[in-house]
Amino acid sequence: MRPVRAVPAGDPLHLLTELRLALSATGDALLPVPVPSPAAENGTGADRAGLGPVPRRVAVVIETSGSTAAPKRVMLSTDALLASAAASSVALGGDGQWLLALPAHYIAGVQVLVRSIVAGTEPVLLPPGHFDPVVFAEYARRLVEPLRFTSLVPVQLARLLDAADADPAILTVLRRFTGILVGGQAVAPALIDRAERQKIRVLRTYGSSETAGGCVYDGVPIGNTLVRAVDGQLEISGAVLAEGYLGDEDRTGDRFRDDHGVRWYRTGDLGAVAVDGTVSVTGRADNVIVSGGEKVSLDAVEALVRSLPGLGEAVVVRAADPVWGQTPVVVVVAAAPPALEAVRAAAASALGRAARPSRIVTVETLPLLASGKPDRQALEAFIAR
Repeated sequence: MRPVRAVPAGDPLHLLTELRLALSATGDALLPVPVPSPAAENGTGADRAGLGPVPRRVAVVIETSGSTAAPKRVMLSTDALLASAAASSVALGGDGQWLLALPAHYIAGVQVLVRSIVAGTEPVLLPPGHFDPVVFAEYARRLVEPLRFTSLVPVQLARLLDAADADPAILTVLRRFTGILVGGQAVAPALIDRAERQKIRVLRTYGSSETAGGCVYDGVPIGNTLVRAVDGQLEISGAVLAEGYLGDEDRTGDRFRDDHGVRWYRTGDLGAVAVDGTVSVTGRADNVIVSGGEKVSLDAVEALVRSLPGLGEAVVVRAADPVWGQTPVVVVVAAAPPALEAVRAAAASALGRAARPSRIVTVETLPLLASGKPDRQALEAFIAR
C-alpha cells in the first residue's frame, strides 16, 4: 500500500516532477487538485487530509467533475496510465511534444503530462486563465519537435477555428499540429467538418477518468481496448481501466464487473458498436427524461439544437412541467436567440413531439465545471427558480 497526497495542479511543472516519482513508485500516489480548491468552497471533495492508503500499483487519483452526479475519486494504476499513453502514441503515429491547454487536475491534462514523460519531451504549458486563441498560438509556436500535439475541449477548438477565420497566422499554427485531440464532451460534426475544410487534423476522443482518458479515437478503440453495448449501454475493457473508486466499494462494484474472467467498466453512456467495431455514443443514460410518458434523450435534443443557427453552444437541461412531467429547456448565451417555435418544430421533426423544448432561457454566461463542461446541475437549479 502507499499513501495518497493532494498536489496543487496550478503549477504543472511541479506536478510533472511529482508525477515522474509516482509513476516510478518512488513517490506517493497523487491527487491533483485545482487551485484554489473548489472543495474548500462547496464541499464536494471533502477531507483530502486522509486519502490513503491505496494499492501500491495506484499512481494517480482523479476527482471527477460531477457533471451529472456526485464527484468520484478514480484510482489509476501506473500500468493503466502507461497503457493509455502507449495506445495514444500508436494511434497518433508516434511520440512527440505536447502543449498543455487543459487543467492539470483533469484526466486529459494529466495524460498530456504522462505522454510527455513517456516521450521524453518537455511539454509547453499554456498560462492559466481565460482561453485566448492568440495566446494559444503564441505558445504553440514554441513546440519544436517534429510531432506536435495538444488536447482540447470542443469550445476551445471552436474559438480557435473562429480566430483562424480572421487571422491566417493562427490557421498556420493549427496546421502545424500533427494531431489535435478533442473530447471531454460531445463534439458537433459541424465542428469537425470546419477543421477538415481548413486542413487541421482533429481526432474525436471518447473515454473518461475510469479509462485513463480517451480510449476511442474517431470511433475506433485504441490499444487493447474493447467496447461492447449491453442493453444499449456501452461497456469497456482493457489495460486502461481504473482500479475503482477510492473509499467507495459499492460504487466500484456497481461500475466495474467481471464477466467470465474479463473486467468491464459500465460507462453510463448510451451507444452502439457496429459490426466493424466502430463505436457511436448517443448520450448519457442518466440524461434521459420522461415527457408525457415518452423517454427523451436530452443529449439527442442538445445535438439537434446545436445544429441550428445561433445555437452552436446551447445547453439542454431538464425542467419540471405540471402537464408533461418533465420537458427539455434550451439555455443559451445570446442577446437574440432564435424563435422558440422554430426550435420546437425542428426537434419534433427529427426526434418526435415529446422532444420539443418548452422554452429558451438566456444567461449572461454558462456556469462551467473545472473540466470545461457545462454545469448542468447549476443550470437546472437556475431555471427552476
